[in-house]
Amino acid sequence: MNASYFKYLLHFKQPSGTSRGILTYKETWFIVIEKEGKKGIGECGILRGLSADDRPDYEEKLQWTCQNIHLGELKLWDELIEFPSIQFGLEMAFLSLKSENPFILFPSNFTENTKSISINGLVWMGDEAFMKAQIEDRVEQGFSCIKLKIGAIDFDKELDLLRFIRANFDEETIEIRVDANGAFNSNEALFKINQLSGFKLHSIEQPIKKNQTDTMAVLCKSTSIPIALDEELIGVFSVEAKQKLLQEIRPQYIVLKPSFVGGFRGTLEWISVAEKFNIAWWITSALESNVGLNAIAQFTFLQNNLLAQGLGTGSLYTNNFDCPLTVSDGQLWYDTKKEWEFDFNQINTL
Repeated sequence: MNASYFKYLLHFKQPSGTSRGILTYKETWFIVIEKEGKKGIGECGILRGLSADDRPDYEEKLQWTCQNIHLGELKLWDELIEFPSIQFGLEMAFLSLKSENPFILFPSNFTENTKSISINGLVWMGDEAFMKAQIEDRVEQGFSCIKLKIGAIDFDKELDLLRFIRANFDEETIEIRVDANGAFNSNEALFKINQLSGFKLHSIEQPIKKNQTDTMAVLCKSTSIPIALDEELIGVFSVEAKQKLLQEIRPQYIVLKPSFVGGFRGTLEWISVAEKFNIAWWITSALESNVGLNAIAQFTFLQNNLLAQGLGTGSLYTNNFDCPLTVSDGQLWYDTKKEWEFDFNQINTL
């Protein structure tokens, strides 16, 4: 068995705004494992300035992983505890290698195209007109759950956008989630949450920056809108640390990105701890290519979570890989009539 890796730059169709700035491209790496002429592929994707493994020695660790592939998946997963995106890529690659079809990692009714996954429609940050146009577009596409990135433009304008949605759609018709990405000042967070509560929101993700445990705990106890932890989970590696964090903060939800939390195994650890404290959860991709998104979607389907998941990012890029994943009326499907366009023989020239 041998392994190799290569870097790939995903280019956004249009610059995409977050509270940390504008994204025009995203770096990702692919691990390919080969054994007896068969190949498996996994995706290791980081977000600069956010991922726990956004480190100068990232590629060095990828190289080390490929050189030590003989250690096997479980031993390597433990060795890579501080590199959650490589853990994820490695899990994918081993599953891909073992599978008859390298892109069917978790066979189910989803991969047979008989059942779908409910997903939210994402509205990116931008000026008011741009965000309003996206909202109208997501509703027209049939989404019943919309997630708005907030915190980048004037807060009153963001309230106007929510007012616009609720003037046309009640909470029974359109579920609204907002994601602040830690944009609120801890002194004003509760005041802003109370202003938002009038729009009957499903939840607010990460209202304040991470590592303010006491303040976040008070917010979760006092909030008029359910709070979901997202960035707060990044860099929390051991089961004991996960338990301590959730026990102290007691959020209403956690948001799980396999690339950020140690792949499938890390995600299942968080789910187990969350359910112990009656904390609900959903799974979200982290702007992976369709290769990573496909793996996350197949895994997510098996978790039987009926909330809308955050799995609709495959159409963001100009140079993504064509695949069977299809979005229709707010549902993600695996269209078995569509083929993967990914040539293993040309991967080093991508």
